[in-house]
Amino acid sequence: ILLKMKLWQKNYNVDKEIEKFTVGNDFLLDKALVKYDAYGSIAHANMLNKIGIINKNELQKLKKALLEILKLSNSGKFIIKQEDEDCHTAIEDYLTKKLGEIGKKIHTARSRNDQILVDMRLYSKENLLETKKALIELVAALLNFAEKNKNIPMPGYTHTRKAMPSSAGLLFGAYAESFLDDFGLLEAAFKLNNQNPLGSAAGYGVNLVINRELTTKLLGFEKTQNNVLYVQNSRGKIESAIVFALSKIMEDLAKISNDLILFTMEEFGYFTLPDKFTTGSSLMPHKKNPDVFELMRAKSAIVQANLFQITGIASKLISGYNRDLQLTKEPLMNSFEAAISSINIMNLITSGLKVNKENCIKAFDKSIFATDEVMELIKNGIPMRDAYKKVAYNIKNVKKTDPADNINSKKHIGATGNLGLDKAKSKLSKIKSETYKQESAFISIIKKLER
Repeated sequence: ILLKMKLWQKNYNVDKEIEKFTVGNDFLLDKALVKYDAYGSIAHANMLNKIGIINKNELQKLKKALLEILKLSNSGKFIIKQEDEDCHTAIEDYLTKKLGEIGKKIHTARSRNDQILVDMRLYSKENLLETKKALIELVAALLNFAEKNKNIPMPGYTHTRKAMPSSAGLLFGAYAESFLDDFGLLEAAFKLNNQNPLGSAAGYGVNLVINRELTTKLLGFEKTQNNVLYVQNSRGKIESAIVFALSKIMEDLAKISNDLILFTMEEFGYFTLPDKFTTGSSLMPHKKNPDVFELMRAKSAIVQANLFQITGIASKLISGYNRDLQLTKEPLMNSFEAAISSINIMNLITSGLKVNKENCIKAFDKSIFATDEVMELIKNGIPMRDAYKKVAYNIKNVKKTDPADNINSKKHIGATGNLGLDKAKSKLSKIKSETYKQESAFISIIKKLER
């Protein structure tokens, strides 16, 4: 007696321990992919209708049933069991039970290999857009913070030692500009991901005259990924490109976290973190801990590890699909969750962070103005190396100047007196406009599929 039917079922049952091992937690992860699998199946059914595999009535019934699955999934009522293996089997079983022979036709010219690729491409596209939208809000908050506090001086550090006068505006403007560069990485990953893999089947095509361009249009992909074998080989490669972009964002968040852990310490007190953003100790009543920053720092390491995991899996395989690729799904999903949640949390923190101007100014000592004094000597015609030595040999005689006057005197591009925040805001505005165009196009495609 055969147990639960697999899409690959033969005249035998797989050993239960083998089944458990090979399925892993895919049946749990795939809850997040049901809607994308349904969208891919609607597009595929339309294509099968166009090439005469199913008729108009069968198409309508399939689409109606797939929309039912969408509704069930959205309400948490579409169940994927371990014996299903994945969302593809659960969906096809639902269609077959409901529609009989019609349901059996949905998988024509398709493999689970190109199915999961479609799912992950659509999942990644939507989550890349969510990442970009969240990052737009964070960069805007950082730029506003920099603008508001651009005239508040604070020590700048190299080698964790006081170096030269800086400002709160310079620090937060630096964070914002780094994230603006990260948008370039996100956009490159978005473009790489925006290719339709459907129709590649198991990586070698099929001997039916399928219309891949039609499903590309229906699913809103920028182009059809051409070589059917490369479609399979690109799994893991594209995921790693996405996670690389996310890892750079997380590195930036970790740097901000490190800075603010340090600068909110009582010994510095340059910034104050609101009590509601801190957690306490079960033993020490006075503790107000920056756990949120410490966890963000750790999540950055996790995303970097996810990148290593994906590249390690994908780079050791021969051409064609290999089951190893199943294990690239979870690190990608985890990376999106870590990045989006961390971006949103940093945005929340930025809205409540306060600068302690008095503590910032109090931290200035005479030595921090030494380099500025060298520059003053140069203005009077003294060669750089002679000016350096003169100040270095008489460091106790360096004059302390007004920190606010000092930072505002530096007017070259990008310095404390000329932060170029308007340029950054203009760049962000263009990114925002393009991102919302991409989102609008994606939403439009989804609405058409659901009609």
